[in-house]
Amino acid sequence: MGDGPARATTADARTVRPGRLRRRLTIAFVLVAGISAGVLAGGSYLLLRQARYDASLHAAAADARYRLVLAGQFLPLTEQRRTELLTSFEGSGRHVVLVAGDTWPSDPAYAPPLTERLRSTVAAGQLGYQRSSQPTRLLVVGGRIPGSTVELYVITDEDDLAAGLEQLRNALAAGWVLVVLLAATVGHTLARRTLEPVGRASRAARAITEGLLATRLPVGERDEFSVWAASFNEMAEALELKITALHHAQERERRFTADVAHELRTPVTALVGAASLLRDHLDQLPGDARRAGELLVSDVVRLRRLVEDLMEISRLDAGREAVSVTDVDAPALLRAVVAARGWPDRVTVDGGPLRLRSDPRRLERVLGNLIANAVQHGGGEVRVRAVRSGDRVHFDVDDQGPGIPAEHLPRLFDRFHKVDPARSGGGSGLGLAIARENARLLGGRLTVHSAPGTGTRFRLDLPDVAPEDAR
Repeated sequence: MGDGPARATTADARTVRPGRLRRRLTIAFVLVAGISAGVLAGGSYLLLRQARYDASLHAAAADARYRLVLAGQFLPLTEQRRTELLTSFEGSGRHVVLVAGDTWPSDPAYAPPLTERLRSTVAAGQLGYQRSSQPTRLLVVGGRIPGSTVELYVITDEDDLAAGLEQLRNALAAGWVLVVLLAATVGHTLARRTLEPVGRASRAARAITEGLLATRLPVGERDEFSVWAASFNEMAEALELKITALHHAQERERRFTADVAHELRTPVTALVGAASLLRDHLDQLPGDARRAGELLVSDVVRLRRLVEDLMEISRLDAGREAVSVTDVDAPALLRAVVAARGWPDRVTVDGGPLRLRSDPRRLERVLGNLIANAVQHGGGEVRVRAVRSGDRVHFDVDDQGPGIPAEHLPRLFDRFHKVDPARSGGGSGLGLAIARENARLLGGRLTVHSAPGTGTRFRLDLPDVAPEDAR
């Protein structure tokens, strides 16, 4: 746990692809920046557009009043004076439309149709206006010439104003796009840098999961991630210490089991010989002595089985058990196991012909332990069968016993675990554990399905061809 880089692990070489969180942070950053810039640009454009059009209208209205005063000099309006009025205004650069019964524009190209609303406003003696955009953008401001009913409409070309506003709109849109792109770049960079410690923590956690307990995270500045990294390192160190201690305890347990089995082997062999001799002369013993002799012979047999199981589990732990694969006739093997153990009247073998490649000795050991468990702890008839499912072979052992409580199922294959510790029997508590280890050597696995009152099914799931080297 230091400020240096994390210790090298195989997981460090892995690249962490951008995840949803990084994309979401980037998108959120872009949305905030884009919406803010869009609202600001759009609002600014609308305000400026309204201000420019209002200013154009005010200037046009002031000019229209001035033109109406000038037009009063041509009253009374005769045909000649009307022509002089139109020519005078057109010559001064102002397009006008004169309405006195008929309509006379100073320039026919600037003679937009006048709306009823505008005509009504002007007829009421007020100054009115309208805007039209076809084919050009024109502002029409009209009123009555003082002292008459003649209407004069002054035409203002707003194409330049519209072009300027369009350029402003395009510039604001381009600026908005630039802001969005900049926000995406900045957001992606910030998200990557912000989530980089998360990626390192993910790789470190994966490395610890793979067994690299020495993995640590770098601790830099005293920010939130550094505090998190320090806590992670403390947790990893505590986990390493506990797992190391558990590993050493497990090694001591395995050595103890092997040593006990080895030390008991010789005296138990002698006891077995003596017990065999005693069994041959039990009939010659008096009643009380005969009962004690029978118990002694029975216990020596149990002790011999326990020592054999301890020896086998020790060899399995030491990895000294090899797998010898050959062709196996599954139904014949099942029947041989049942006959050798003396269970023909209690165990029924079902299923048709089926062959696979496996280690017959280990397969016999697994099936023998499963059937023995069903015979000893189950009830009623025990049925065993072998069936093929694709490239797998299933061996099922079913009994009609009382079932196994759900709380015992997770530990059923643990060493020395018994569902009812107070129950006496010939089992050592190692049979199912040995069966599981042998099943693993054959490339398979053991499962159990049971419920109180419904019986129990053990299933051995094996590949059609067992691995030649399971270690």
